[in-house]
Amino acid sequence: MFSFVGPAGALVSGRRPGAVAGARGPAVGGDPAVGLTLRPIGVVRSPFTEKVSAPRQPAAARDVVGRIELAAWPGMEHAVCDLESCTHLWVIFWFHEAHDFRPKVLPPRSAGERRGVLATRSPHRPNPIGLSVVRLDRVEGLVLHIRDVDMLDGTPVLDVKPYVPYTDSVPEARVGWLSPLVEEDVVSGGHGAGPGAEGGESRDAAASGEGSRSAERHAVEGRTLAGGAERGRDPERGFDVAFEPRAAEVLEVLRVEFGVELAGPITSVLALGPQPHPYRRIRKVEGGGLVLAVKDWRARFEAEGRRIRVTAIETGYRPKQLVGEEKTAAGEAALAPHRAVWERFGGRR
Repeated sequence: MFSFVGPAGALVSGRRPGAVAGARGPAVGGDPAVGLTLRPIGVVRSPFTEKVSAPRQPAAARDVVGRIELAAWPGMEHAVCDLESCTHLWVIFWFHEAHDFRPKVLPPRSAGERRGVLATRSPHRPNPIGLSVVRLDRVEGLVLHIRDVDMLDGTPVLDVKPYVPYTDSVPEARVGWLSPLVEEDVVSGGHGAGPGAEGGESRDAAASGEGSRSAERHAVEGRTLAGGAERGRDPERGFDVAFEPRAAEVLEVLRVEFGVELAGPITSVLALGPQPHPYRRIRKVEGGGLVLAVKDWRARFEAEGRRIRVTAIETGYRPKQLVGEEKTAAGEAALAPHRAVWERFGGRR
């Protein structure tokens, strides 16, 4: 059992969503029937409003700006004293969009094999608690301005702690099942991180163009964290994603005429690898090839080694839905870009 005091003060209590009826967890204070009460100390504000758009790890969210709005509890203004001296923070949070417990999960980097959830970073945990390292830009009252945000907007924050390099960094640590998806990396020694790789390093120095104090705070980019702790090497450097001319033409029409941005989401998902995966919505199609679903759109692609070519961008609606012969829950405004792509590029693959 758990009790959860929401940001608005409402108490939510009951069995963990998805838990087996009658199951007992570890004893708390000697009594297995006793639960815990959690009170969020704040909430995350970020540009990510849907699970599909959120990066898999903070390393894939390099320079994404957000903030933590802390609760105005008595004494909280004293709790943030000295926090601004920290360059990095641990953020302990609640996966509020993870509604079920799955003993085994299929991580993107698992090469098609299910893993025990406690050996992964999956949100579908016995208790859906997440942990991220973020950079602290500044503190304004009870608002923490942060970077490298990989959390959804509205995420409840349970605690904030300083990242202490000499105790928190263990460069020699290993996760045995995390290995390169393409073995040539082992031979060539490639270790760069692609967009969406778990761990790894940034392609750009975030300190450029910032003020002297900010540059000093963020000079820890690249191979080191504050205090000289070196980042561990990521065994998976990511995949190179390119769009063929016809696919790029569709993407440009969607971006310019309808304000629909698909290139970024497609690239971030495929950079993790082309293997079919239900959570990432990648599947094989008849006749060969693969297709990625991004919301109501479909990206057909082919993979060879570490190169992925996106060959076509198509609507996910059937022709009868687009012409009104079949009902759909989507409104006219939502269907407009799909009709445009179908009429202009239909049958072009």
